[in-house]
Amino acid sequence: MKLKTFLLSATVWWGLTALALAQRALVLQTDFGVKDGAVAAMRGVAFGVSPKLAIFDLSHENTPFDIWEAAYRLKQTVPYWPAGTVFVSVVDPGVGTERKSIVLETRTGHFFVGPDNGTFTLVAEECGIVAVREIDEAKNRRQGSERSYTFHGRDVYAFVGARLAAEAIAFKDVGPQLPARVVALNYERPRLQGAVLAGTIPALDYQYGNVWTNLDEVLFARLDPKFGEPFRVTITHAGRKIYEGEMPYVRSFGDVSEGAPLLYLNSLMNVSFALNRGDFAKTHRVGRGAQWAVRIEKITSPIRKENP
Repeated sequence: MKLKTFLLSATVWWGLTALALAQRALVLQTDFGVKDGAVAAMRGVAFGVSPKLAIFDLSHENTPFDIWEAAYRLKQTVPYWPAGTVFVSVVDPGVGTERKSIVLETRTGHFFVGPDNGTFTLVAEECGIVAVREIDEAKNRRQGSERSYTFHGRDVYAFVGARLAAEAIAFKDVGPQLPARVVALNYERPRLQGAVLAGTIPALDYQYGNVWTNLDEVLFARLDPKFGEPFRVTITHAGRKIYEGEMPYVRSFGDVSEGAPLLYLNSLMNVSFALNRGDFAKTHRVGRGAQWAVRIEKITSPIRKENP
């Protein structure tokens, strides 16, 4: 009898453990910072849905109101998370207005919860869209928050994201299905124009000042690059030239002298620029976002000066 009781208890324990492990990860991104209790409030709401939920942070130090940056950070991070992961992204300058609150399901099996304000531009392109649903706040909103209009991250998005991740609701229970598209930000798509690569600067490596582009290694390979070869790089902002200079394509920073510019493939295997032990972005006043464009070409004739 004792053996049967033990086996039954063990079966129940393993079943509960498997159920807990079956829950999807919940990943949070905001522009709230961590100086106050906003992020902790979102975590508390999610924990209240399921104390067994695995909750992680993407970033809470995004530039305030910068939808483009939020879009890029999602694209940068998603490939390293398994299918089923639920991302809650709240960079929402239009909170309380008529913009829709949605959940996006992608072909990679990920879910994205937040305002439909352009935040999901890049993951929709990269991962593909299966379906989009508008959050029905009559059914999917934190109880008692109906009179709050300025903290949807806590009252709607963290709550819905946690319920999806904990499988307390299915995707179909989020709300009515919308057309399979999201609000898209306009930016320079990567392309090859003759012998010139054209793209945008979606992000900076803030710690070191390196400049990242959206030109991947596959597109770059069409220029038939060889290590040590020089390239001409031109950077513009809203059509105005900010930088023009020559630099070699190298494996890593130490392949050039200290302070020298270099072109390399970053950890995402995208074309990037740097100064060895220097800050390229600060030195040349380069920023990032949809209005920052870049052109790259092999050197055919030298230019007279590095920076206009």
